[in-house]
Amino acid sequence: MLLRAALWEERDKAIKQGLKKLNNVNIEKFAADSQARIGCKRKKSYWFGYKRHIAACMRQGLITKDAVTSANVTEGRALKHICPKGGMTIGDKAYCVREAQRIMKANGCHSGAILKNNMKQKDFKRDAFLTKLRMPYENIFSKRDKKVRYRGQAKAQFQGFMQDLAFNFKRLIAINAPPLFA
Repeated sequence: MLLRAALWEERDKAIKQGLKKLNNVNIEKFAADSQARIGCKRKKSYWFGYKRHIAACMRQGLITKDAVTSANVTEGRALKHICPKGGMTIGDKAYCVREAQRIMKANGCHSGAILKNNMKQKDFKRDAFLTKLRMPYENIFSKRDKKVRYRGQAKAQFQGFMQDLAFNFKRLIAINAPPLFA
């Protein structure tokens, strides 16, 4: 999940000081939020801000862990913050990289990452099965507000935590969970 922040004024300041480009090397000098960075999703999809990494329980659909990192941190590197201890970790193609596989193995997890199409060990039937398993939980990511309201990684993490609480309370009602206090 992407958390975005505006960057127009910062870009204008950098241009006035003679810089041709505003990038992750020089952005902390100009940005109002010095912890945020520029990240990309595809070749032409860039944003300034943070990236959220979420782990969900596939039995009930509840969010179990959440981490906010600057936008330039890849999913493979951020997996260490949300990887469960044991079981199977199912993820998209961002989690088939070596670093993510190493983190899963260190935590005693079996990899359920969908492999990229150019990988030799790609099994289309396995990946189709894993995609069907993942599909019901994609609503966790699709219904999120993608704007960060605060400056600083700690405040962005708090925003994510509060959104997770609200999501989990709504989910408890949807799965008809018994009341905690009787």
